[in-house]
Amino acid sequence: MSERTLTHKPVTALITGAGRGIGKRLAIGFARAGITVGLLGRHQGELDVTRLEIEDAGGTAHRLRADVRDFEQMAAAVDRMNAIRGAIDILIANAAVLGPVGPFSHQHAKDWKDVFDTNVIGVMNSCRAVLPQMVHRRHGKILAIVDNCASHARPHFAPYAASKAAVVRFAESLAEEVRDHNIQVNCIAPGNAYTSMTDEILEADERAGSREIEEAEKTRLTGGIAPDKQTQLALFLASDRSNHLTGKLIHVTDDWKRLEQENTRADAFTLRRHLR
Repeated sequence: MSERTLTHKPVTALITGAGRGIGKRLAIGFARAGITVGLLGRHQGELDVTRLEIEDAGGTAHRLRADVRDFEQMAAAVDRMNAIRGAIDILIANAAVLGPVGPFSHQHAKDWKDVFDTNVIGVMNSCRAVLPQMVHRRHGKILAIVDNCASHARPHFAPYAASKAAVVRFAESLAEEVRDHNIQVNCIAPGNAYTSMTDEILEADERAGSREIEEAEKTRLTGGIAPDKQTQLALFLASDRSNHLTGKLIHVTDDWKRLEQENTRADAFTLRRHLR
């Protein structure tokens, strides 16, 4: 099944943090699949570059400058997208910051707050802005981009890891609230990819820890997980083929293709703990 067979009707996706990194990768991939993409971010220059790349390849994209930390800006951006293309079918809540790197005892409260304002409140604002129209239409897909550290400890990155775990539990809770409205909410851990966060880790040097530096160096050399692999998972979760899945945390390296053909236990692919 090709990416272009995602649907037989026009589809619109709103992607936050679409000017760079994973957000840009997914925006290009979704546009290639024939989906109209709303590119949302704070930096006009980055959004313009992403839009040009999409349009040069024959896709359709619209630039929406807004700050996910501000609900009023998010609501206005959604209204603009609705006026241009109609209702939003898919939200990809991707915008995030890495925040302070280093021992937690050396960090400052303002930096923790900045991380949660973008990574958690930003996701909540994005969801709140699109949900009324999705509930009204009884149709919608919400994907939150998280990180492997949502389910594993990440020393020297405590605020970032905590924010991603918070997003997963928020998504699980929201999924149950909107299940009866035919809206699915899931999280994607896209794996390592060479982004500006990679450079931040390398610049932090010993504050990040030797293991993180080694992994970042490897990612810079190889580019990390292939964009197509990340896009395929996102397209699956954004399609009707995944209507039976909600409240899940799926890693790009999981054997997720089998999920199309079978149901899972309620506690599978979630932010969970195992008790002996």
